[in-house]
Formats: sequence, structure tokens, C-alpha cells
Amino acid sequence: MSAVVLQELVAGANDASRIKDFERSRLEYRNANKLLVPNEEDWWHAGLVLNALQRGRRSRKTGKIPKMSVAERYRIINDVLIARTAKRAGVMVVTDNVNDFRKIRNFCDVKVISGSKYFSMGEE
Repeated sequence: MSAVVLQELVAGANDASRIKDFERSRLEYRNANKLLVPNEEDWWHAGLVLNALQRGRRSRKTGKIPKMSVAERYRIINDVLIARTAKRAGVMVVTDNVNDFRKIRNFCDVKVISGSKYFSMGEE
């Protein structure tokens, strides 16, 4: 579990009971040593990725990409941190926000799968 995702969940919680649920989850993941927390290297690389996206730099994967606005860059900061910590841990990101992660993957090679695809895998 990403500490960044937990921060987003807590920020959007509707009431105190949900916050307590997230706190329990945070402690369980931390105690199991499965809480992914961005370290200084993740923050550094996130800055490089965000800079490349904002400047529209050339990607080894797709060539030159369109420049990203400053507003869009601020909107995806958390997603870049999630991608970077997932890459470091060697885990896949499960998200319904595939479009932003597609952009991020130009500069941070992280595995991404949509939530609907991931959760339907066992239904076959």
C-alpha cells in the first residue's frame, strides 16, 4: 500500500470513522513492512519526471511528448510519487487513472493495470 494513496484517501474521507479505518490499514501495512513511503530518491526522481513532462522532453519509448501545463503537473504530483515508489518496490500500480500513468510511464517505467481489469482477472 502506498502512503501517498492513504494520504489521498484520508483527505477525501467523509467522516471520522473512515479516517479510523484508514489509520488501522496504515498501521497494519506498516507493521507488515508493506507500506510504501517515498524516500528522498523517489522525491528526486519524481521531480525529474515532472520536469520532463512539463517541458515536453523526448522519451526513449515514444519520442517527443506534448508539454504538460503547470496546473496539470501539480495535479499529478501524487501519481508520480506513487509510480516511483511502486517502481522501486517492484510492484504494479492498480488504478482507474490509467491515462495519467500512461504519461508518467514515458519517464518512469512502472507496471500499471486498470482496476477493472485487475479485479476481473479471477472471474474467468
